[in-house]
Amino acid sequence: MKFGAHMSVSGGVYKALERGASVGCEIVQIFVKNNMQWLGRPHPPADVAQFKQDAGRFAATFGHTGYLINLGAPASENRTKSLQSLIQEITFANALGLPFLVLHPGAHLGAGETEGLCRIVAGLDEVLRATKDAKVRIALENTAGQGSCLGNQFEHLAAIYEGVENPKRLGLCIDTCHLFAAGYDIRTGKGWDKTMRQLDTLIGRKEILAFHLNDSKTDLDSRVDRHEHIGKGKIGLEGFRHIVNDPHFKNTPGCLETYKSEDLHEDAANLAVLRSLVK
Repeated sequence: MKFGAHMSVSGGVYKALERGASVGCEIVQIFVKNNMQWLGRPHPPADVAQFKQDAGRFAATFGHTGYLINLGAPASENRTKSLQSLIQEITFANALGLPFLVLHPGAHLGAGETEGLCRIVAGLDEVLRATKDAKVRIALENTAGQGSCLGNQFEHLAAIYEGVENPKRLGLCIDTCHLFAAGYDIRTGKGWDKTMRQLDTLIGRKEILAFHLNDSKTDLDSRVDRHEHIGKGKIGLEGFRHIVNDPHFKNTPGCLETYKSEDLHEDAANLAVLRSLVK
């Protein structure tokens, strides 16, 4: 895998790449706007140009959508804002030359899985039609299944793939913490291989555009999303040893989303641990 981390764009979007380079990232994930606001301002042209120039030093750069977006919501002001927000983020990502944006599928808010998945499909169709000229794909991220969040089962993600008008604009981002918390036991090589075979049956591992490499503070099937540093959580080092050496994903981005200080020393330590596991 190609290892890196999510980086802040504070001070300018290109600053995320400077931060990533400072701790030895091969890949960098960013928010393309404030992740807790519906809409944002376009990045200044000079910042975009600097970002695109510096991005060539990395194996991959990609984005993560804001946390307010919920395509599983019913017709409401929040759903309208979710659609508008995602369309804007795709536009920003396209301007930056990002190949994909990671998206949490959404929550059904009590309507049930079937209705929630139908809403997500309809929302994606609307957004992808509105951005038909953009090259940016949407990488659906698996979830822990907390509350009414959908995406904790591969079957949910498969249903979205099967339902949308243009599945070629989709991809997957597999979060290891979420996977474990959702009930997929990836602590051993056997467990990881079984999980990937399940994914192959329903969608195909070739659709994985990136991994979020996070250990889990909570137990198997807890349905609680709490990231932990690599090897310090319930998945453990042996689980990650097999994951990072899976030959199917030799060149796939593996992105840390673990908590960190301003000096990023935790990212540097986690990256060193991941690289120590590579055979």
